[in-house]
Amino acid sequence: MLKLAPGLPINCRHRHHATVTKPASAWRGAARFKDVNTPKPSAPGRLLIADDESANLEILRDLLSMEGYATECVGNGEEALSRLRATPDGFDALLLDRRMPKKDGINVTRELRADETFRHLPIIMQTAASSRGDVLAGIEAGASYYLTKPIDMDLLSVIVRTAVAESRSRKTLAREAESRNHGIELLHEAYFELRTLEEAHDLAALLARAAAHPNRVAMGLSELLVNAIEHGNLDIGYDEKGLLNRDGLWHQEVERRLALPENRDKVVGVAVQRRSDHLQITIRDQGRGFAWDQYLELDAHRAFDTHGRGIAMARKLSFLTLEYRTGGSEVVVTIAVGHPDPSH
Repeated sequence: MLKLAPGLPINCRHRHHATVTKPASAWRGAARFKDVNTPKPSAPGRLLIADDESANLEILRDLLSMEGYATECVGNGEEALSRLRATPDGFDALLLDRRMPKKDGINVTRELRADETFRHLPIIMQTAASSRGDVLAGIEAGASYYLTKPIDMDLLSVIVRTAVAESRSRKTLAREAESRNHGIELLHEAYFELRTLEEAHDLAALLARAAAHPNRVAMGLSELLVNAIEHGNLDIGYDEKGLLNRDGLWHQEVERRLALPENRDKVVGVAVQRRSDHLQITIRDQGRGFAWDQYLELDAHRAFDTHGRGIAMARKLSFLTLEYRTGGSEVVVTIAVGHPDPSH
């Protein structure tokens, strides 16, 4: 058990490093934390940390501040929900302890996922319970990432960096998708070709403007388009992406492969057709395909990885239907069009 001086307040805001004395064995990787090969964010990400152990809060706060993040701490689930609802756009990610008084991490996650405002907020669940059943409970509730205690600080650094980048990208995409182009509803049939991550982002935002829920659809389309580029056309495998995420080199590697002679002419084709009350969107890459059936559901075996959830989340939250064809090099989705039903 980690101990701090009595009377330490559990609510804390922090932007700079302060030293905390702790046993060396308490947090794996803590001694190496400064040396992790991760780029500093151009502006500090904002993190909300919820844990009923004040010592855990202090350690996380201080170590994450060394990485350039601004943090705010709360001591239970009810406080976390209250703080998030008070500032819906105030945080880039939530670090959440699974077991807390008043309201535990599972129930907090369920409430957040039921709220459209926080449906895509990255939630990093921390727990000492690592059985398959415990992990599945967290995944099914909607946790984005899973960390077991004692927490490996190198892994935490990678996951927080990934979560903040994901959160900021989604917020930008959501803003663009919500800016409705009043001509997009006239679209009946179209075909697009794209090569780059930026083009994938732009097309996802454009097509989502026709959807009843543009924010949700933009996230899902972006996931599938990026997947077609990185895994399809550029042949970046699952394990390789994990290593690139760890070292902060994923984007750089995508750009490098896009410039290779063998990839310069590869495109992702996107066909759009209107079908009465929905759009059918077909995305085809020029890759070898992949074992897509492994990624349609959230899997406890991938719970501790930095990636591998996007297709399952897109299928669950973004589309009416999602179907892979031709060995995984083609995916067909349908989206509801028009104005959203307030009851959904």
